Parts: sequence; structure tokens; C-alpha cells
Amino acid sequence: MKQSRHRLLYLMIGWIFTGLGFVGAFLPILPTTPFLLVAVWAFSKSSPKLRHWLFTHPQFGPYIRDWFEKGAISRKAKFFSLSMMLASVGFATFMSENLYVPITLGIIMLATGTFIVTRPSPSSIAVKSQQ
Repeated sequence: MKQSRHRLLYLMIGWIFTGLGFVGAFLPILPTTPFLLVAVWAFSKSSPKLRHWLFTHPQFGPYIRDWFEKGAISRKAKFFSLSMMLASVGFATFMSENLYVPITLGIIMLATGTFIVTRPSPSSIAVKSQQ
């Protein structure tokens, strides 16, 4: 009984984050890949079939596999992420009446951006493994 409740909870989390990830594919304000990574995690605890579906999805599967297998983020994804973060800080600076919001957001974005930039790119891993 307890196990089926946990499975149902993980399935719900997986579907919610899958939905958010797919919405994020069309709305630039929502990140797609982090939501899908959470969905894969939840599906790995509840449904190997759904986990496999995300891993082999033609659009999102390569990004998910790169992260889980190599800890890698594509250059395109890095560029898009950093661009959106910069735009967000700029918008917050423009719209905010005090400096606390953009400064706090800037610090968070700087830390997040540093993490993203320091992850390897799939192409750089392929080049290193061929040498």
C-alpha cells in the first residue's frame, strides 16, 4: 500500500514536470531541460517505461542523455540560458524601484551562470575521448 502511494506520487511529479518542460519548450521564460531532468528522476522511481520515453524522445532525449551520461550541457543550451538570465536581470533592473531585487537576482544568476559555463559541452567530451 505504502509503495503504491509512493509510486503514484512519483508518477504525478513526473507528469507535472514533463508538462512544465513541454510548456517551457514554447515559452522562453520557462526552462525546459531542468524540468525534464526532474521528470526523468521521478519516472525512474515509478515507471521505467516513461523514463525510457523521455530518454529516447527525439527532441529532448539527446539533452537529457548528455546530462545523465556525461554531465554535459550543449553550447546552444548554455548560450540560450545565459542570454535569458542576462535578459531577466536587465528586465528586473529596469522594472525595479529599488536595487535589492536586481542585485539579489544578479548574484543568483551569476552563481547559476557559473555552474552552467563550467559544465562540459558534449562536443568537447567527444574530442577528448578521441585523443
